[in-house]
Amino acid sequence: MTADERIKHAGLLYERAVFGGDSGALASADRGLDEVEADLALARGRVIHARFLEERVEESRELELFERAAELYRRLGDVQGEGEAVFWVGAFHQVIRDDAETAVPAFERALDLATRAGDRLTTSYALRHLGFADHMAGRLDEARAHFEESTRLRRDLGFLPGVAANLIGLAYLATQQERRDDAAELLKEATELAESTESHGVLRWVAAAREELNLP
Repeated sequence: MTADERIKHAGLLYERAVFGGDSGALASADRGLDEVEADLALARGRVIHARFLEERVEESRELELFERAAELYRRLGDVQGEGEAVFWVGAFHQVIRDDAETAVPAFERALDLATRAGDRLTTSYALRHLGFADHMAGRLDEARAHFEESTRLRRDLGFLPGVAANLIGLAYLATQQERRDDAAELLKEATELAESTESHGVLRWVAAAREELNLP
């Protein structure tokens, strides 16, 4: 059911409980509304995160929303939803707080949950951000392995803007490993993918990478 349908259904269950004397209907109503609340918290948290990426102003409510979503999904037994929410908890700590010590265990937990649920998209995100953590810690080979596996999953899913974004990370790694020709090819492919999918934000990242790495 959609969110609207679940809310409407909860209203019907209320009437069944109050007027029909079926108190057992309330448990079903609670579950449906918990599903709505979890989805809404996750979606709103992601919107706030996107706003941070644009404005670079932290809003503490973002973490509260992701943690609430993770709690609700866990209570509901929704492994896929919990994995996605836990990933975003990690993203908050890594991207906004620059706190790898807190972020990495969240990414590892998200990776485990997403793998169990068969959620390849969240798996690719967890691997990508574990790659960032490895890169920042100087573990270049481990970072490359994480980025490459994330990229493989994204290609399989047809998530081309995500592939392009990963290729930028791989280009930075290639440059640090003195593989400048590889880095240039990676950025070339990233540009082609971003242009073909009208991913203008990714194109800005490619341009910034070219300038920073001094690549054509």
